[in-house]
Amino acid sequence: MFPLGLTYSKAGVSISEGEKLVRLIKHSVRATHRQGVLGEIGGFGGLFDARLRGMRSPVLVSSIDGVGTKLLVAQKVNRHRTVGEDLVNHCVNDILACGARPLFFLDYYATGKLRAKLGAEIIKGMARACHQNGCALIGGETAEMPGLYSSTEYDLCGAIVGVVEKKRILDGRGIRKGDVVIGLRSSGLHTNGYSLARRVLLRRYALNRYINELGTTLADALLAVHRSYFPLVWPMLQRFPIRAVSHITGGGIVGNTRRVIPAGRRLRIDWHAWERPPIFQIIQRLGRVPEADMRRTFNLGIGLAILLPAKVSRRAISYLRDRGEEPLVIGEVN
Repeated sequence: MFPLGLTYSKAGVSISEGEKLVRLIKHSVRATHRQGVLGEIGGFGGLFDARLRGMRSPVLVSSIDGVGTKLLVAQKVNRHRTVGEDLVNHCVNDILACGARPLFFLDYYATGKLRAKLGAEIIKGMARACHQNGCALIGGETAEMPGLYSSTEYDLCGAIVGVVEKKRILDGRGIRKGDVVIGLRSSGLHTNGYSLARRVLLRRYALNRYINELGTTLADALLAVHRSYFPLVWPMLQRFPIRAVSHITGGGIVGNTRRVIPAGRRLRIDWHAWERPPIFQIIQRLGRVPEADMRRTFNLGIGLAILLPAKVSRRAISYLRDRGEEPLVIGEVN
């Protein structure tokens, strides 16, 4: 028998806390709204005007992803401000690899016990990244699920929709022998490989431990924000005959660039073209991780690969350097 007076709140779900969360994030979400957004936060669905001015054959590009077990690091050190940025930037990079610019984003935030201030901190991070990428945060879902998650656990997922002119879709079909691969540096692990990284590193170090080789604490290194390459690469798509773009996530450099290489072509990567950031060196050394597994699991310091004709590579590298980037020629197509 249940006790008299059992309510949804006593069962572990607080509707009022959810309403408080909406109030806390409303201003930040509204600040991301751009031309095309219709309606306000809190509706049953996000609305976006599909009239895409100035485009002849617009193609919508969508992607969905999460942050993975990087969230466990954030939860252990009670630092939640940037995981929303990780989520948005990851999704933005994925559709950038198709040649698309972002239009709007939706999030899913699930937790065992909803704490409005914590949820607002996470979602404001999403809004910050949306604003930086010219992307509107038009809706989402907050789920409080005691019994599925503990009171301190949460998970994140996000879906993005962008657009590209049909004739400008990047699908790798134009790749030719001799094309050059330019690598853009990552800011760290980004959002992949954390299950292996945590197993290796947390056996030896506390998250708040300052590590001389890293020049920071382990938590700072692991929570470094996943870079968005959109502000840097989008203008390049208008200036250079880029054949393909590959976002280096799970599967590593080879696994992700292979996704854009047409049949009959092979990619040669020069693994000595750059020095791996210390975080990867430490993981491999402490965990005695085989080289093949390092290459398959991590980005190893290269977060995005751009494939383009060799004859324009010097000009592209100069363009990137003028904007404070340190581009690297990391391979070629055979």
